Amino acid sequence: MTPAYELVVGMEVHAQLLTQSKMFCGCSANAFDTEPNSNTCPVCLAMPGMLPVINRQAVAQTIRAGLALNCTIGAEAVFARKNYTYPDLPKGYQISQYELPQCSDGWIEIDTAHGAKRIGITRAHLEEDTGKLVHADGVSLVDLNRAGVPLLEIVTEPDLRTIEEVNEYLTRLRQLLVTIGVSSGDMEKGAMRMEANISLRPAGSSSFGTKVEIKNLNSFRAVRNALEYEIRRQSAVLATGGQVEQVTMGWLEHAGRTYVQRSKESAHDYRYFPEPDLPPLAVSREWVAELQASLPELPLARRSRFMAAYGLKLADADVLSADRGVADFFEATLQAVGGVVTPHKVAHWIMGDLFRLLNEHNLDRIPIPAAHFAELLQLVARHVINANTGSQVLKTMFSSGESAARIVERENLAQVSDANVLESAVQSLLAAHPDEVARYQAGKTQLLGWFVGQVMRETRGKANPDLVRQLLQKYL
Repeated sequence: MTPAYELVVGMEVHAQLLTQSKMFCGCSANAFDTEPNSNTCPVCLAMPGMLPVINRQAVAQTIRAGLALNCTIGAEAVFARKNYTYPDLPKGYQISQYELPQCSDGWIEIDTAHGAKRIGITRAHLEEDTGKLVHADGVSLVDLNRAGVPLLEIVTEPDLRTIEEVNEYLTRLRQLLVTIGVSSGDMEKGAMRMEANISLRPAGSSSFGTKVEIKNLNSFRAVRNALEYEIRRQSAVLATGGQVEQVTMGWLEHAGRTYVQRSKESAHDYRYFPEPDLPPLAVSREWVAELQASLPELPLARRSRFMAAYGLKLADADVLSADRGVADFFEATLQAVGGVVTPHKVAHWIMGDLFRLLNEHNLDRIPIPAAHFAELLQLVARHVINANTGSQVLKTMFSSGESAARIVERENLAQVSDANVLESAVQSLLAAHPDEVARYQAGKTQLLGWFVGQVMRETRGKANPDLVRQLLQKYL
């Protein structure tokens, strides 16, 4: 059934930038897991007479992000005061970029059910983060450790049409920011927060409906649930002839619904005006070129190269290129194996056994050198050990840090490939199980796997499974 309404979404993403110090002072930018209000100074506490100083590294990180997002990098940017009742910013206003942002008119490509799609980036501008309010026992407490941390705000055009597209956009954006090293993307620590501007319009219409903003969504799951709820709410209003009001909504995670925070402000409500304590920020073309050269290969470009150079399927290339550390590890392993193991087999081991161990140990970085991993795969490929033994050796490598060859030698794990030894084991097994032999010979050939498993158990997993299978087929 054709839906009565079409979804229109624009996203605003706030990403904390990876810098050593805050945006306008020398306090540490690491505001997480520290004593409340211990990471502050007279500047970020807005003491009288204190003046801000622009963080050059934050500007550089913003430009690098803008370049990765295909934005135009302005030769000049202007900071402005955004006036609002900020209980968690002592100044009572936020220093942000408004009329002349650092980066504008860009795009990012996402995958959709209908192929690649470009999502327009209206602007990517630099500002300072607010503090954090903690509500408990009927009172509100303020922690200003986060106040003044450099924050990058990325605003899209209203180009997203489905919840799946929104999720894909957020996934690709986070990959991009993490890959180029401008943000940790750690949503549990508040390093990436999202706001959705959502409206509905009659299917087939080209005009926009009334926009509702949903604030401070701190996970992809929250974005999805909030959009699903708002679609239902706005559809019900429109279906009964009502008019959706332009408001700012909050999201109640525990209740699974949005709630009205305030009527929607326009730009003039914030009374933007140029920050009198900061001069216009001039950006030379030479510096932009230098920052462009510092960018690593971006995830989608690397995915395409993995498919073209190594013959990987789209799904495998997508997984391996999503994280820079994993992609680097994959290519370092390929170089170290020297052609003994195929790219497909390396990918299989990384996405299988290696990812499983990372999940079990709750690790987000691979703790073993690519050279050690390559050595393990070479031992399997050369039939020194079999794949099952290889999986056990990899577990030991995780805990001990030893090389695969050392573990195999110490624990005497080398594969048994002596045909005489295995032939004796096969003959003994068949003699001990005449009923199973008869059933196999009567047509139940799937028992071959059971016979192989029995031999592997008798040899403590060290038998060459291919040779065992050949011998079983010979005698059966």
